Amino acid sequence: MKRRLRFARNLRLAIVSLAGALLVSTAGAQVAPGEDASATLAGADATKTSAHAAFAATIERLGRGAASLTPAERAHLQYLQSWQAAYAGNYEEAVPLLEAVIGGSPDKTLRFRATATLVNILGNGHRYREAFSRLTDLIDTLPEIVDPQARYQGLAEAAQMLTAAGQYDLAAEYADRTIQETPSGENACKRSFIKMHALYRGKRVDGDDPRFAKGIAECTAVGESLVANALRADIADSALARGRPSVAIATLEPHYQQILGIQYSILTSQVESLLGQAHREVGHPDIAEKYARAAVASSSSGEYSEPLAVALRTLYLVAKQRGDFEAATQWLERYMQADKGYLDDVTARALAYESVKQQVASSRMETDALDRQNQILHLQREVDRRSMESSRLYIVLLLTIVAAIALWLIRTKRAQVRFMRLARRDSLTGISNRQHFVERAGQALASARKAGKPSCLILFDLDHFKLINDTFGHAEGDWVLLRVVAECRDHLLGDDVFGRLGGEEFAILLPGVDESAGMRRAELIRAAIAVPPAGSPSSARVTASFGVACTARLGHDLDRLLVVADDALYRGKDEGRDRVILATVNETQVPSRAPAIGRPVPTIRVASP
Repeated sequence: MKRRLRFARNLRLAIVSLAGALLVSTAGAQVAPGEDASATLAGADATKTSAHAAFAATIERLGRGAASLTPAERAHLQYLQSWQAAYAGNYEEAVPLLEAVIGGSPDKTLRFRATATLVNILGNGHRYREAFSRLTDLIDTLPEIVDPQARYQGLAEAAQMLTAAGQYDLAAEYADRTIQETPSGENACKRSFIKMHALYRGKRVDGDDPRFAKGIAECTAVGESLVANALRADIADSALARGRPSVAIATLEPHYQQILGIQYSILTSQVESLLGQAHREVGHPDIAEKYARAAVASSSSGEYSEPLAVALRTLYLVAKQRGDFEAATQWLERYMQADKGYLDDVTARALAYESVKQQVASSRMETDALDRQNQILHLQREVDRRSMESSRLYIVLLLTIVAAIALWLIRTKRAQVRFMRLARRDSLTGISNRQHFVERAGQALASARKAGKPSCLILFDLDHFKLINDTFGHAEGDWVLLRVVAECRDHLLGDDVFGRLGGEEFAILLPGVDESAGMRRAELIRAAIAVPPAGSPSSARVTASFGVACTARLGHDLDRLLVVADDALYRGKDEGRDRVILATVNETQVPSRAPAIGRPVPTIRVASP
């Protein structure tokens, strides 16, 4: 009996050794004898995300034997190699490979798929103008594509790029087309994610929507763990937005090791930043710091993203809670820089989309104009053979061309007007700049004078603002200016004129407001500025000194109102700052902006950790 058991054990060991030898032999091989390389490539293509490790091994193996492949097989392999490079974040390697496929493959379906993947890579690489330009070409080519998988890929990429540009309704429409055009049961998991992500980003649904759970179940059933965890990330983000951090932790933490195994840095950084934020909110600062640091490490070097900004803010708040103000200041500076970079990136996406959209519209108008010119040439030949009827037809078409040109001129003029509006706005705060404020305020005062109505001019200047910039940095100073503008807007009416005169000095004209109402409005604004909103990430506190000049005492001349209000403002600074001073008729007798003797030493108040 023992002899038989020993024999069986030795036989099993021999079988295992033989299998291992065969496996090593296969791994070292290139294209196996008799192997259908086209079928192998198609199988790897279908499992890129669900069985990524096997996909990568197959592509590497076939790459060593690329010389034995047919031209069509080599083009397909090159496309999959570019996809793998992009998945690993090597965009510089992926883009030339895709462009070679687009420019050299005779298969229009493969060229279409390569263009769709290139759009994705350009978007991830922040090359938004190129991405939307390629996306336009992709959508124009879509009617020529009959392969359902290729059509799905193109529609899905359009939906995701439009979501990134903030065009959520249009993105949802493309997501619906992927559902309508894809055969039942195919890509159900990815279709669910594309549709739900567009709806969630557009604030049409929240994480409790049952379609999220359905999508996760579909993805889990087919082994698409990457897409399933992307859906979970949206659920967790929704839970945090509604003050339910424990739900976010329960949603993501059981799958964290699986997410690390996927090795997709974009998803990893997002999940880690969400877990860091959630643990900080439930009172686990050590765990929160661990996840936040991991998110920072997972983020692409030199790029700013929403997960990076969230992780840096978490590290800042944890350090502040511990009383480590030196570390908190360092994290805050990095957070402000990352947050500004991310917001600039969001703006760049939207601007790139609008720019390409306008460029395409202009190009199509030019094409239409050329087509009409060709029609005119044809009709001119007809004029020689026809009589008055042909002449009338020529005149009608000529008028059509004139109308088209007029329409083009109108649209061009509208674009010019739009850019003029942008030139009148302060680049940081979005309110009127000095020149535009003076124009609008002068017009409003003239109207008030004709109607016999009073008006008040409020001029205010932030106290010790230079000290805020010197202490916390200009990023913090910009944040303070934006908060001050937001507080002022909460107390303004539709006819009020609001502008930034320069630096930290602002002006508000209140048409139709008498002296008592003007003082009351100024006091409300002063109090709102002095008390920052609860939960503010800023450590700086700011106050403002106000000067109020009203037409009942001083007349409707804007220059005089500005000078007198400015003198009243600086009288308020001399008297201790953070107060509202009403300008009198004799205000200008005091030298404007005279330096005060014995002014209090400026201090910056820091919130308790």
